[in-house]
Amino acid sequence: MAHIGRRAALARLSGITVAALGAGTLAGCDKLGQVMGKQDGFRGIDITGADYGKGFSLHDANGQLRTLADFRGKVVQLYFGFTQCPDVCPTALTRAAEVKRLLGKDGDRFQVVFITVDPERDKPELLREYMAAFDPSFVALRPTPDELKKTAAEFKVYYKAVPTGSSYTMDHSAQSYLFDPQGRLRLVLRHEQTAQDYAHDVEMLLRQTPGAV
Repeated sequence: MAHIGRRAALARLSGITVAALGAGTLAGCDKLGQVMGKQDGFRGIDITGADYGKGFSLHDANGQLRTLADFRGKVVQLYFGFTQCPDVCPTALTRAAEVKRLLGKDGDRFQVVFITVDPERDKPELLREYMAAFDPSFVALRPTPDELKKTAAEFKVYYKAVPTGSSYTMDHSAQSYLFDPQGRLRLVLRHEQTAQDYAHDVEMLLRQTPGAV
């Protein structure tokens, strides 16, 4: 029963955040192609050729080992967070779901990968429920503490447990990374950017892919 209640709460949270984020977003979906058609450069920070963020090799919430090679042909958005995050992570994942919708037919070529910075509490079942509350295609990775330390360093991501009474929360970096369909790190997207900004850059990366429509 606790799991059912949590799933319902997550679903409600997702819907509420979509409404908050997308007051003008959904209404402007039909204009997205026009905006993208301008090809006015990336809206995120172009880090093409960076000497970090080369990849990851971590188990997902189903126990399967995952690497960037699994998502070849897709633009991958990589985000570090945790399920008990009160607002930043739900906002980021709700925006990612909106990006997928904005992409239309290209949404199938957009993959969100979530790496928990709180593997002690983020058990596999909880991670599966959490991803499903936003989009069933989103993949959650659960590193060991040592793997997390190494992967966070590889991506220059900050995370730290902060005591809160008898428990704790996590401070962590809020940026997202975009990999192109060849698995190359290309962009850093800021948490403050809109779903339209994210979708614009994802679409640009897809259009740069040889053979893309």
